Amino acid sequence: MELFAGLGKACSSSAFASLPPVFGTEVVSVQADIVTNFTEYSFLRLTHPPILATDLSFCNVTVTYTHPGLNDAINVETWLPLGDWNERLYAAGGGGFGAGRFFLPYNSLVGALAEGYATVTSDAGLGFAADAINPSAWALKSHGNVDLHLLQNFGSSSLGEMATFAKSILEEFYGSKPQFSYFNGCSQGGRQGMALAQRYPEAFDGILAGAPGFHFPRVAAAIEWSQQFMNELNEYPRECEMDAITEAAVETCDGLDGAVDGIISFPTECMQSFNPMDLVGNTIDCWSTGSSMEISRAAGLVVQATWNGIADADGRSVWDGYHPGTNITGKLGFVQAPAVTTCREDGSCTGNLALSIGKSWLRLFAAKDPDFDVSHLTREEFLRLVRQSDREFASFLATDDADLSPFQKSGGKLLSWHGLMDDAVPPRPIEKYYEQVSQTVPETQSFYKHFSIPGLGHCGGGLGGQPIALFEQLRAWVEEGVEPHNTPVSYNSPNGEAWERIACPYPQKAMPSDGCEDYHTVDCWECK
Repeated sequence: MELFAGLGKACSSSAFASLPPVFGTEVVSVQADIVTNFTEYSFLRLTHPPILATDLSFCNVTVTYTHPGLNDAINVETWLPLGDWNERLYAAGGGGFGAGRFFLPYNSLVGALAEGYATVTSDAGLGFAADAINPSAWALKSHGNVDLHLLQNFGSSSLGEMATFAKSILEEFYGSKPQFSYFNGCSQGGRQGMALAQRYPEAFDGILAGAPGFHFPRVAAAIEWSQQFMNELNEYPRECEMDAITEAAVETCDGLDGAVDGIISFPTECMQSFNPMDLVGNTIDCWSTGSSMEISRAAGLVVQATWNGIADADGRSVWDGYHPGTNITGKLGFVQAPAVTTCREDGSCTGNLALSIGKSWLRLFAAKDPDFDVSHLTREEFLRLVRQSDREFASFLATDDADLSPFQKSGGKLLSWHGLMDDAVPPRPIEKYYEQVSQTVPETQSFYKHFSIPGLGHCGGGLGGQPIALFEQLRAWVEEGVEPHNTPVSYNSPNGEAWERIACPYPQKAMPSDGCEDYHTVDCWECK
C-alpha cells in the first residue's frame, strides 16, 4: 500500500506537465485521474485466456496533442497500475475504422492491467469511440476531399507517437521506462501491428498481429465483392442454399489433413477438389423457409465468386477470396459476412443493405461522396474505384513492405496469426506476404512466424481455435529466447466435446501423428 500511496500522489495532471517533446507534435493538455475499485470481465483478449479483473486501481493519463498547423487533436490514453507494475508496456490495437479508445481495445487493456502491465491506446485523432464501421465523421473534409492528415494519423503516424508518449509517461510516473514493450491487435489492430514492425521497428519489442488487413483498400473491396457480384447477377440466393454448399465442402474436404473433425485444414486443396456448381439442382431442406428447395445456379455462382475473390471481366484475379468452409452468410456482432442476403415473405431477396466496411470505403474514400450508391456499379466501375483508391491511399494504409530487416536488427519478435475461416479479411494474402518476407530477409523464422489457424473465424468465433497461449509465447520468445514451434488450440466438436490440437508456423501444417488414433488431443498432432 505504500507504493499505492506514493504513486497516487504522483497521479496529477501537473506531474506530467513537462513530458519530453515528441518530434512534430505539440502537447495541448494532460489529464490525470485516479481510478479505484475497477472491475470488468476481460474477454476480448484473443491471444490470452479471459480474465475477471477485480478491484483495479490505476492512474488514467490522457495526453492530447496536435501536429502544429494541421488542426488535429490526438488522444493517447495510458493506464498506470498503482500496485505492482511488472515493468512492461502493453498497447492494444483497434478494429475496423477505429484506431483505439473504444470497447475492443479497452476490454483487452483491462486484462493486461490486471496482470501488472501499464497499458496504452490511441484514437489517432478520430475522436473517442470512433465508429468502427462508419468513418463519415472524419473521412472527408468536404465533398470530394479526403482528410489526408487524419488518414495518415490513422494509417501509421499515431502509432509511433503513441509508443513514444507512453514510454515518457511511464518514465515520469515510475522513474524508469519499461523493460519490454508489447503491441497486440487483430484486424485493423493486426494491420497496425504490421505497420509498427515496418515503419517503427524500434517502438515495440514484441508484436502480435492477428488477421491483419494489411492492404486495407483491397480488403475493404473484398468485403463488398460478393454483394457486387450479386448486384451484377441481379440475383440474391437464399442463405440456406449457400450454407448447404458450405456444408458439402466441409464434408468433402474435412479429411484432407487425415482427421475427420468438421474442420477444413487444407482450403487450397479443397478448392481443387470441390466445385460449388456441382451441387446446383440438388434438393435441400431450407432452414429459413422450413421447406425443401433446389440449390440455384445463382447460389453456386455466388459461392464460387466469394471463394475465388475479386476478378475482372475476363476472370483474371485481382484479390484473394475467402476459403471453403467459411461462414459466408453469418451476421455475428458488428461483422457482417460477405454474402449476406435478406429474403421477404413473398420470396423476393436482396443483398446486404446494412452498412459495411466495404461500403464505407467505396463511398467515402474511393468515390469521396457519402451519398454514393454502391449497389448499381458495373464490374468496370467497381474495379476502377478499387484500383483508384488503392493507388491513392496505399502509402497511407498498406503494410506490405517485405523488408523487415530493420525490425530484425532491432531485436524485435513478430507473431502474426489468421483464422482460415475468416469471414472478413481473406486469409491467403498474409501467407503470400510471409513468403515474400522469407525471400527478402534471411533467417525470417528467427524473428517472425505466422500461424494459419484452421476453423477460426475473424479474430475469433468459427469452430474454435482461439490461440490463447500466443501472447505468453511471444513474451517468452522476447524475454527468454524460447521460440514457439507450435501453439495449442481447442475446438468444440459437433457433440459438444472439447478437442485439442495445435496450429503450426507457416508453411508447416498440423497433421495427426503417425499411428496415433485419438486426434482429439494435442499429443496426437505434429507440424509437418
